[in-house]
Amino acid sequence: MARPTQERKVCRLPACRRFEPETPGSTAEIRLTVEEYETLRLMDLEEYTQAECAQTMGIARTTVQSIYASARRKVSRMLVEGRPLVIGGGAYRLCPEREAQCPCGGCVRRRARHASLAVQERKESVMRIAATYENGEIFQHFGHTAQFKLFDTENGKIVSTQVVDTQGSGHGALAGFLRANGVEVLICGGIGAGAQNALAEAGIQLYAGVRGSADVAAMALLAGKLNASQGATCDHHHEEGHDCGAHGEGHSCGHHGCGSH
Repeated sequence: MARPTQERKVCRLPACRRFEPETPGSTAEIRLTVEEYETLRLMDLEEYTQAECAQTMGIARTTVQSIYASARRKVSRMLVEGRPLVIGGGAYRLCPEREAQCPCGGCVRRRARHASLAVQERKESVMRIAATYENGEIFQHFGHTAQFKLFDTENGKIVSTQVVDTQGSGHGALAGFLRANGVEVLICGGIGAGAQNALAEAGIQLYAGVRGSADVAAMALLAGKLNASQGATCDHHHEEGHDCGAHGEGHSCGHHGCGSH
């Protein structure tokens, strides 16, 4: 008995599912499966490697190679033979969520790519970056931030800086505080999901999970070299005196609900 085909994870369905040549050479349709479409989207458009594509779709690299090769042949036949192309069917499953908080690898990477492109576009003009700040370093718990360092940039270079006090603003008010100060990009350490949503609603791009010097991080962002962790969330309620920023390098608070910082 043949083994059932493993479902391939797909982030989103194609916006257009049928393509017709202006002067058809044949009326016989070519059918591209949804997972074949997904490999073309990831590898040819998003420029994923085979390994990254395999991880995103939850399948083996050899399976990706086979699906991708089949998809390329079908598209080539459509172009050369002038045949209609229809996208549909296959063995796939959609992401459980396709909104801003979708946790799957494909959606996370896509958001990171779009964020990077947005920063690249903005840095050609004037942009204000903020970093959670304490004694020259990136402060590691967003909700307890007492100070931000603001970096005004122009054409990809820092032209001025200032340190501002949050005046006791807590988790819910900090996004509004940053927006009122004209911040477009935030660099921070740990941050909870609620605060991430508030920043997104305020139109502030987030780089979380960053450690070390605030100045170095801002310059790395402008150079397109800032490394930000995808696991820098902290959703637990802190006990009196507890501060995620106090953990040592490499410490993970998974036992009480705090993502590794």
